[in-house]
Amino acid sequence: MIVVTGATGNVGRSLVRALAEAGEEVTATSRGISAQDVPEGVRHRRADLIDAESLRGVFDGADAVFLQNGGPSAHLLSTPDILDAAKAGGVERVVLLSSQGVATRPQSASHAGTAGAIEDAVRQSGLRWTILRPGGFHSNAFAWAESVRARRTVAAPFGDVGLPTIDPSDIAEVAAAALREDQHLGRTYELTGPALTTPRQRAAALGAALGEPVRFIEQTREEARADMLRFMPEPVVDTTLTILGEPTSAEQHLTPDTAHVLGRPPHTFADWARRHVAAFR
Repeated sequence: MIVVTGATGNVGRSLVRALAEAGEEVTATSRGISAQDVPEGVRHRRADLIDAESLRGVFDGADAVFLQNGGPSAHLLSTPDILDAAKAGGVERVVLLSSQGVATRPQSASHAGTAGAIEDAVRQSGLRWTILRPGGFHSNAFAWAESVRARRTVAAPFGDVGLPTIDPSDIAEVAAAALREDQHLGRTYELTGPALTTPRQRAAALGAALGEPVRFIEQTREEARADMLRFMPEPVVDTTLTILGEPTSAEQHLTPDTAHVLGRPPHTFADWARRHVAAFR
């Protein structure tokens, strides 16, 4: 059995589906999960990675677990306790969804420091492990859905700065392979999409999927910062804006890891936009 944490997220939801379609026994967990969130036949459990009591019994009978690093709230995770609970339940393999920033911005405690500590805990756990380090997700464009639906506009800073964002479904497929195939053990994969795309280009791709123009409005850094502070901690906002506006060469590097694991090119942003166009209509 494979336990998937964060099973209602962009990666976790796709991973649960991929594993179930491959015939694996899956337990899907998240804080607010319900039967409507999982395919038929998939066991679901409400569990919170910051609440040890909620994890009681979740890992019993499992041999592998997909673990998310917790994003901006990762400092709340007690990773060694989670891994100990997993081992007590019989888990032998862990696949960790980490962050590109562990490698590209190790000096930034707000962005990568905790994620790096979680990686260290996984490596030192005694479990067999694989670590996935994606950069930005294509699905970050869901933040534009309301303005695209209402006004056919996208507002974002740094309109002509390109980054190799990745489709969460590709991350999920890589995770599914790592959970099931031994050749990925002990590997750290840097996951990117197939090309650099700019916010202006992503807005145009949404317009192409919709069949009508989407106007791009370039924000200043301060305008974007004010918007982001409504839902992100200040240190994370500032680091994120630096990545968006002044990415390092490593953050713009197209890696071969996604295609290597999948045996095909990763999906483009335009592919993602066509699949999710209903959210923008």
